[in-house]
Amino acid sequence: MPLPFAWPVADRDEDFLVGEANRAAFTHLTRWSHWPVMATLLTGPRKSGRSMLGRIFARHTRGRVFDRVEDHDEEALFHAWNDAQATRRPLLMIGDAPPPFWDIKLPDLASRLAATPQIAIGEPDDALLGELLVKQLADRGIAAPDGLADFLVPRIERSYVMVQNVVDTLDRNILAHRKRMTLAAARAALVGAGLIRRATRRP
Repeated sequence: MPLPFAWPVADRDEDFLVGEANRAAFTHLTRWSHWPVMATLLTGPRKSGRSMLGRIFARHTRGRVFDRVEDHDEEALFHAWNDAQATRRPLLMIGDAPPPFWDIKLPDLASRLAATPQIAIGEPDDALLGELLVKQLADRGIAAPDGLADFLVPRIERSYVMVQNVVDTLDRNILAHRKRMTLAAARAALVGAGLIRRATRRP
């Protein structure tokens, strides 16, 4: 029986794949020393690598990172924002969406966030989708067969969550059957899991 082991969290520079969906965010964070306001709010879809990018950012800049910023104490955020301006130590806040999609009760914090640059990661394009599929399988020690990305990209939802679901399904299938992955086996596993249909292509 395959066991649901948790895989190590990746945060090496090379683990973050840059594509059109995240290039603007990546470039903005690498130029932090030129920010007019020493803070940024990063948003993006689930599983988009925003937390990984935050860890890389913190390591390179020694800046502070507030992940899931919507859940943090507003007074703490307010003081962290002020401290970032005073010390020129950058502050990165990571959330699902920018204000006003999350309610801010502290007026002073609301005014500071209104002056804070916002940058977003978008959903992956086809090239990034394929690269993510192959890399996440490789991270689990699974060699993707030739043509797997080309086969899957037109047939799956274009989202980071779907990439995770596909990789989890293929990983479980490999563990359960103790066999090398083939294109036919991958197709059968994903059809069986309801992640792709036999003759469906995305427009």
